[in-house]
Amino acid sequence: MRDVAQRAGVGLKTVSRVVNEEPGVKAETAQRVRDAIDQLGFRRNDGARLLRQGRQTGTIGLILEDLADPFYSLLSRAVEDVARTHDCLLFSGSSAEDPSRERELALALCARRVDGLIIVPTATDHSYLASETAIGTPIVAVDRPVPGLAADTVLTANARGVQSGVEHLLRQGHRAIGFLGDSPQIYTAAERLRGYRLAMADAGLQIRDHWIEMAAPDPLTLRLALDRMLGGPEPATAVFCGNNRTSVGVLRELARHPDPPALIGFDDFELADLLSSPVTVVAQDPAGLGRIAAELLFHRLSGNHGTLQRIELPTRLVIRGSGERPPR
Repeated sequence: MRDVAQRAGVGLKTVSRVVNEEPGVKAETAQRVRDAIDQLGFRRNDGARLLRQGRQTGTIGLILEDLADPFYSLLSRAVEDVARTHDCLLFSGSSAEDPSRERELALALCARRVDGLIIVPTATDHSYLASETAIGTPIVAVDRPVPGLAADTVLTANARGVQSGVEHLLRQGHRAIGFLGDSPQIYTAAERLRGYRLAMADAGLQIRDHWIEMAAPDPLTLRLALDRMLGGPEPATAVFCGNNRTSVGVLRELARHPDPPALIGFDDFELADLLSSPVTVVAQDPAGLGRIAAELLFHRLSGNHGTLQRIELPTRLVIRGSGERPPR
């Protein structure tokens, strides 16, 4: 600032007023200061300014499973939009479903004194963040609960959403329905499997072992699982996919089947409505999850210390054709 003041021929206080957009500086003088700032490449230290004013750092952290996943991209954008309305910057990172990477990211963000943290939990114990909440850093869990830590939580009604999709297949006449889910230790995968089992039990149907596959959706796993489900005695006539990545992988595999089964996916995905057989889905609201999680976080940052909240957002069944195929 001294260099700027010297080049513009003004005092430090004048530079400060221009930088902080305060009144009391003539337009000509202010322009001279701005020209000096541009010439010298001066940048205001917002962190130091906020701390001097006794305010927070103006940053929040967001830890997702995978920023490249369209579901999390929409969630992240919604968090960022809310943060902007609060004049706040967002720092984001991906845990890649790795608990040690999640812990490293979370502690790194807290060490940089973010004002609050939104996290899609991966680890089975988050007591390592207890010291952060103890000093007043609010934490909000989104998409999954956060084990070992008291925190506001925003979820999708996963089990009920899958129930609605399976019930729709039952109404089409299907009784042999397969389920392809993600790794069973993931909260959302376990909840969606629970919804599938509930719907089948409510219909009085016995589930065959080869109708269920719970694993990360890599191509070979999906191919082998579909071969088991659709071949041999008591083949599945319909398949429910537990997430959007599984749905896309299954569609690739079913391209080689002349008579594909009925199909419903949990999570919508891009171009699902434009395929030759548009995909029926149980749609979540990732933007809603992100927006509400961010609003809860800023609610806490504003000084509200009321009862912790657990919010579940409903799903909606989007009928497009693939889930309406009759049993073969």
